[in-house]
Amino acid sequence: MDERPTSCLLISDFNASNLCGLLGNDPTAPLVEAHSAPFGQVAELLLDSHDPCWQANPDIAFVWTRPQAVIESFAMLMNFADAAPEQLLADVDRYSSALAGLVGRVRHVFVPTWVLPHQHRGLGMIDLTHSHGWAGALLAMNARLAQNLRSVRGVFLLDAQRWVTVVGKTAFNPQLWYMAKVPYANGVFSEAVADLKAALAGLGGRCRKLVILDLDDTLWGGIVGDVGWERLKLGGHDPIGEAFADFQQALKALKNRGIALGVVSKNEESVALEAFRRHPEMRLSVNDLAGWRINWNDKAQNITDLTAELNLGLDAVVFIDDNPVERDRVRQALPEVLVPEWPADKMLYPQALAQLRCFDSPHLTSEDQGRAGMYVAERQRRHLAQELESVDDFLRRLLIRITVEPLAHASLDRAAQLLNKTNQMNLATRRLSAVELWAWSREPERRSWTFRVSDKFGDSGLVGLVSFLRQGDQGEIADFILSCRVFGRRVEETMLHVVIRHARSVGVKALRARYLPTDKNKPTLNFLKRSGLAEETGGCFVWDTARDYPALELVTLEQAETASFPVTA
Repeated sequence: MDERPTSCLLISDFNASNLCGLLGNDPTAPLVEAHSAPFGQVAELLLDSHDPCWQANPDIAFVWTRPQAVIESFAMLMNFADAAPEQLLADVDRYSSALAGLVGRVRHVFVPTWVLPHQHRGLGMIDLTHSHGWAGALLAMNARLAQNLRSVRGVFLLDAQRWVTVVGKTAFNPQLWYMAKVPYANGVFSEAVADLKAALAGLGGRCRKLVILDLDDTLWGGIVGDVGWERLKLGGHDPIGEAFADFQQALKALKNRGIALGVVSKNEESVALEAFRRHPEMRLSVNDLAGWRINWNDKAQNITDLTAELNLGLDAVVFIDDNPVERDRVRQALPEVLVPEWPADKMLYPQALAQLRCFDSPHLTSEDQGRAGMYVAERQRRHLAQELESVDDFLRRLLIRITVEPLAHASLDRAAQLLNKTNQMNLATRRLSAVELWAWSREPERRSWTFRVSDKFGDSGLVGLVSFLRQGDQGEIADFILSCRVFGRRVEETMLHVVIRHARSVGVKALRARYLPTDKNKPTLNFLKRSGLAEETGGCFVWDTARDYPALELVTLEQAETASFPVTA
């Protein structure tokens, strides 16, 4: 079933009807239902929560202003009147507070940075350095705005200068302004729509997590099986080789940001891996790869197998291949996979990668940045599992440690990320912003806990979330969420042990988990059926808290110093 379109209220000091039309009619997911407030009433709309524009309860607000329209001291500066830097920043602070006041009225607020038309030269050669310079003041104001909004959860600052740069000289049209009070060309609005939609996709957990690459003429120049690793075009003083080296470096940066890399290539595996290990200009190593399928099989099948091995869905994958035939094959066979058109000119590869918006995410956590190392550790775990005869022997040898702690501000962003991006082990598939999750967990009789997992191969980070709701002597598990990368290691049972121990400690007689089915969360149902909880009708599972749920000897359970309840018998 299609999701309801996101309702967006556009607030601006200019006529935003063109932007409203482009946003509302854009067919790409996620769909947006856009409404434009009367322009020129920014302050009134930000401060008055009872204005009729808010009665429709929009999901998001998009607040786009020109600096001289909302910062009085900057308008004075543009008339070359005295405006002290301190006054400029104080005005920005007041505007920032008004924006922060929207949190609670809407789920998310998006604010483009301030820009000036390119024809405004201000003081020319001293515009960046003089106290009356417009450009210097604008830099300071945008920096202050970013600083103020950085700590406000639910408010996101978007880079409008990039939109203007992409469009170029035609970004500003004086005729449009004088005839219709529209300051920007539609090209600027189109860039804004694309960035806003990427942001909404990221907030909805739809950002891509895995880039799967071909090798020959995609990751390096030449066919390694024909020319050998020594003659590949990679690095050096060759312009094509330099572009491939930069492309690899950009992929490595993407990996450091938390996007996993994989390889699917028609090649001899030993020959291809030798190139990774021996070529002196190779920027990527096998340890940068979450996995690979290097053989002569169908690429669509290889992508499916590799994605399944990494416990990801196909909708998390981007496939990059220089061959249009292979791209078309994967598009037809695996429509959930994003297959971008790829330039024929090898020197455009780094630019093509940089232009992809599918990796936008509202948070960058330590778990994201360490994900590549986690996949390497997972390969080591699989190797150990192949050596041992039983699952229990494998788990015992892993030396698993699980740390539980109440939801805290320090873990809130990662917890919200789990809530919005996890699909398989997700009891109710609630989607809440970080602000909403925190507010929910602060209510009386409600508790949320996070779970961190590590073993002898490495730290998997914060991978689990449980939320509990008490109603008299009855309790309910509101959220039961676990990252797919630690399935089957008794983390699920440990999470149940913790929440049942808490339920017992506060006098709950029966604890229920209500399974709400989706297309992807069947693993949750499978776990509940084998968990020991009694199954009732309507997808409800219950535990009589007269009995304790046993702790497991195969894992070590620890509680953080901030935990205030017993987690072991």
